[in-house]
Amino acid sequence: MNDSTQPRLLDPGMDLTLRPMRYPDFYEQFRAAIRNTWTVEEVDLASDLPDLATFTDSERHLINRLVAFFATGDTIVANNLVLNLYKHVNAPEARLYLSRQLYEEAVHVQFYLTLLDTYLPDPEDRVKAFAAVEHIPSIKEKAEFCFKWIDTIDQLDELRTPEDRRAFLLNLICFAACIEGLFFYGAFAYVYWLRSRGLLDGLATGTNWVFRDESCHMNFAFSVVDVVRNEEPELFDDELTEAVTRMIEEAVAAELQFARDLCGEGMPGMTVNDMKSYLEYVADQRLTRLGMPVRYGSKNPFGFMALQDVQELTNFFERRPTAYQVAVGGTVDLDEDF
Repeated sequence: MNDSTQPRLLDPGMDLTLRPMRYPDFYEQFRAAIRNTWTVEEVDLASDLPDLATFTDSERHLINRLVAFFATGDTIVANNLVLNLYKHVNAPEARLYLSRQLYEEAVHVQFYLTLLDTYLPDPEDRVKAFAAVEHIPSIKEKAEFCFKWIDTIDQLDELRTPEDRRAFLLNLICFAACIEGLFFYGAFAYVYWLRSRGLLDGLATGTNWVFRDESCHMNFAFSVVDVVRNEEPELFDDELTEAVTRMIEEAVAAELQFARDLCGEGMPGMTVNDMKSYLEYVADQRLTRLGMPVRYGSKNPFGFMALQDVQELTNFFERRPTAYQVAVGGTVDLDEDF
């Protein structure tokens, strides 16, 4: 329990003093993020074009829907960082990390822009992809889920009451467990399914780096939740657990609808039922990380995701190194997140 005389992480204000540092773990996560720098120019998406030319109609539909989701997904995350999270996390070392995260989200947006320009040479197709949240029902449903849960603190300038702080926690958990930790993990599974078949190596290479970033973003958000739980344990009551569980159920339902759109009648190694099990498995991982009861009890049906490890210097399926750390020591264990 935090000393009641000490400021807490969600207390209103704008602390500017890095010394003495109250949360050194946040600062270390910021330093690690700086070492994990990559650029879109390092990704060879042009090498994917011969693969795309061989795609069936079903595979082409899947990849077009996938890049349409990527086109706006990280923008939603970046807006939430700027408009909601940054002003309420009152520790300069934490805001350092959030500033770095915003930069990484911008790189992801650039990557997806380049992805669309490469994969969809028709300008009209690109315009439709960027308007996916308005015109593609399965993507619109995911966007509406995001806005429902993260817009609830738009009008909050300060977190004065327990109700305000619970609303902030729901925003943060939606961002970490559902958007970064479920929607993007589901999307990445399609990429790695294609890679397991020897397809779209360029996309898989860039996705490895995005995956690494997103996993670190999620872990940082969960670290913030841990700190708040330690400082204000009374916020973590049955009501919050019920709200989080309901939120995750809605996220799984929205992502499953997306899976039905992408998979149709199913393809070898990728069916709606398999994706349902995977999403439920990931959802339970998020609940476990939050110290809440699991909801589904499903297992991971995707062997290619069990093999996925973005810490390795080289990847089993790839032709070139994929880790991009520069002079970094130690490791990050992401096994439980799959």
